[in-house]
Amino acid sequence: MISEIRGGAMWITLNRPDALNAITPAVVSGINAALDKAQLSDVRAVVLTGTGRAFCAGADLKFVRGEAGDDETALSRFLDTVLLVMNRLETFPMPVIASLNGLTLAGGLELMLCCDLVVAARAAKLGDAHANYGLLPGGGSSVRLPRKIGSTRAKYLLYTGEFVPAEQLVAAGLVNEVVDDDKLIPTTQALVAKLVNKSPLVLRRMKALVDDGLEQPSAIALRQELLASEVHARSHDLKEGLAAFEEKRKPRFTGK
Repeated sequence: MISEIRGGAMWITLNRPDALNAITPAVVSGINAALDKAQLSDVRAVVLTGTGRAFCAGADLKFVRGEAGDDETALSRFLDTVLLVMNRLETFPMPVIASLNGLTLAGGLELMLCCDLVVAARAAKLGDAHANYGLLPGGGSSVRLPRKIGSTRAKYLLYTGEFVPAEQLVAAGLVNEVVDDDKLIPTTQALVAKLVNKSPLVLRRMKALVDDGLEQPSAIALRQELLASEVHARSHDLKEGLAAFEEKRKPRFTGK
């Protein structure tokens, strides 16, 4: 696992290329530690990517078959830890970008589903893949995938285990943008640059409104948005944004 602050974002790079960046307890722990660092720093976004030909091929089946295979409690603890970290990614109080450099399968797909925005290299292929090995999802793909792309498309990926080129999933709303492989990092960096200039308070509150609103009836979600706007009206960032507009300058947001 490599974590570094770059361009206003915490970049978390899965770094087990020989194992297709498969998930182990150490990988989960590394992601969690990097998120801790992000919260303690002044970064405005998080980027999750991988090395080699995979973003992440899912749980390390050698670990599942070996260390955890004969111990149901160990496997259960592993899955519980994975789900906790994925839930943390999904609700993290700043934008999280998945930068897909290659194969994104099973638990890798579940990691991606917890991110707010997705940029993919043209070589990237996505799939659930659990059914290929007699496994059930343990990181949320049966729940998050239908909410992202609808039940019919989700069931196709879940049932067939097929690896689908990222380009085919843009129209479905699963991927924001597909770029040539050598443009992936520059494109991701450009997206980060757009986000770091925005109010971190606005992005944090907007993320919560969108995610919470999806779980509520429209009338309740609209009421929550109005209440949040009333609270936000007292914020420094709103006043700074209006002042910057009036003075024809770039705003200096503080996140307060």
